[in-house]
Amino acid sequence: MVGLKDLSRKTGFSITTVSRALAGYNDVSEQTRQQIIQAALEMGYQPNEVARQLRNQRTQTIGLIIPSNDHIFSEGFFDQLLRGIGDAAGEARYDLLISARAPGADELEAYKRIVGGNRVDGIILARTRQHDERIAYLKRVNHPFVVSGRATPDEDSDFPYIDVDSQAGIQTAATHLIRLGHTNIGLILPPPEIAYTEYRRRGYQQALDAARIPYRPDWVIYGDLMQSGGYAGMNALLDSHPNLTAVVCCNDLMALGAMHAIQARGLVVGQQIAVVGFDDVPVAKYAQPPLTTVRQPIYEIGRRLVELLLPIIAGQTPPITGILMPTELIIRESCGAQIQPKGR
Repeated sequence: MVGLKDLSRKTGFSITTVSRALAGYNDVSEQTRQQIIQAALEMGYQPNEVARQLRNQRTQTIGLIIPSNDHIFSEGFFDQLLRGIGDAAGEARYDLLISARAPGADELEAYKRIVGGNRVDGIILARTRQHDERIAYLKRVNHPFVVSGRATPDEDSDFPYIDVDSQAGIQTAATHLIRLGHTNIGLILPPPEIAYTEYRRRGYQQALDAARIPYRPDWVIYGDLMQSGGYAGMNALLDSHPNLTAVVCCNDLMALGAMHAIQARGLVVGQQIAVVGFDDVPVAKYAQPPLTTVRQPIYEIGRRLVELLLPIIAGQTPPITGILMPTELIIRESCGAQIQPKGR
């Protein structure tokens, strides 16, 4: 079995230098580190993980606590995010500790147990909320963490995060509907305590303002993130505003629920009412009709969260503390309502 002594003899560096290079210490130059890593790969070196963890006082584990509900993985968002996190963590020889908790006191206690018990080297926090006590706690105890999402627009995002520019994404979606000739456009949002909700509402309002279409708060409905939320929200909009011709939903599951509500009334999605979602989860393209949606790079966000976290675990200050990822409008049949374009 190849050991540190063998690597030392091959590379000409001391055993201490070889060990510190492989452990990721920043007092070893990058050139030296790469030379040692290349030799280790060529010789088939396999470190003793337990010994390495003891030396570094690290667990080689990243923690992730996700929201707990009956449909968390049917959202399509978290399974893609987890795949990105898991792939990047595995490549860095890290394991994942995953827990699910409903928002509230028990959730915060879970963070305290994991951090206080030294069970993870760093934490990835998902789905930020208004006045997020989880972030406040992790900052207070100075435990390495990164966040999937920002604070609300009215709060400081003074922590390392990766988010998608959902305000621009929703603005693009609503603008697309306006260019098709729609002026009576509803919006179905997640609960207001979720941080990104206000960004998406602002994107919708910006699109209306740019087209000089009045913003009407009663055309904005809040509901849960599941199909049930979209279904209830769409029914509420149609009951209150029978002249509605289009709706923007803030995730794809809500959009699917909205489509079901439209079809249950004998209306045709894409002809009488246009529907746009957000996320582009796998099921979106298989909807009937296929769902127009705002694609966010969920898998890539997962990978980059790990890439942002690892230097923080190593005691380094990340060069960028906030990363905003772009979105892309994916046009499918659900927005193809036959509305007479403006100006004709």
